[in-house]
Amino acid sequence: IDFTLDEIKKLKTTEVFTVENGKQVQDYPDRFPLWKSNFSVHTLEEEIELIQGMNKSTGRNVGIYTEIKAPWFHRHEGKDISLAVLQVLKKYGYVSKNDKAYIQTFDPNEAKRIRTELYPQLNMNVKLVQLMAETGWNETMNYENGKAVPYNYDWMFEKGAMKEIAKYADGVGPWKPMIIKEESTRDHLIITNLVKEAHEADLEVHPYTFRADKGQIPAYAASFEELLDQFYFTAGVDGVFTDFPDRAVDFLRRAEYQSKMSQNQRS
Repeated sequence: IDFTLDEIKKLKTTEVFTVENGKQVQDYPDRFPLWKSNFSVHTLEEEIELIQGMNKSTGRNVGIYTEIKAPWFHRHEGKDISLAVLQVLKKYGYVSKNDKAYIQTFDPNEAKRIRTELYPQLNMNVKLVQLMAETGWNETMNYENGKAVPYNYDWMFEKGAMKEIAKYADGVGPWKPMIIKEESTRDHLIITNLVKEAHEADLEVHPYTFRADKGQIPAYAASFEELLDQFYFTAGVDGVFTDFPDRAVDFLRRAEYQSKMSQNQRS
């Protein structure tokens, strides 16, 4: 809104940090050191070209999962960020549910607009995911008489909500505690009905965000891998958002291998 792309390209990027007493303190100290090497802001097109280029050179087929951030804000400022994102995805061949791509947003009003207005306009039908939030986070705002008012997410946690979401979305992205409550213990996981009700409505479930950093693993899991096991094989989710995709992929490969070995032994 306020800067040109050339101006944004002058910015340097680094790991997340907090300013404490005038000093930059890295939020996740075991990750890449602050301000080392040389990283800048890239565009969605550049990101896609990198992924597609890596796919070509490695023979893999890694997909993309794009979040449309605060579309309510951009539209209020006269910018249609959703249309812009969809046009880029279409340019690079992501147009149907068969393509390895998802679009996600916290904004239910915009998700419905994407499904009913923008998809038909662009002849697209990429998988669409409704991210779930708590109302108090102010993740989505509605403008009433020129004033921004928090969108009320409470309805998403009522019985029957998943069937309503399924009218416009292909999946939901809840916060982890919305599936396994934080007061759970290793001996007693408190699992909500969210996954069950979502699956009954034919929705995929991809909770966020799984981190292996110190202090980021809930007390009910002894390790990052145990946390994944609890969500995949006890709670029954279909995928996860994680800052450690390599470890999640390794976990799933090992689980698949162990399952095949077990089946072979039974047969």
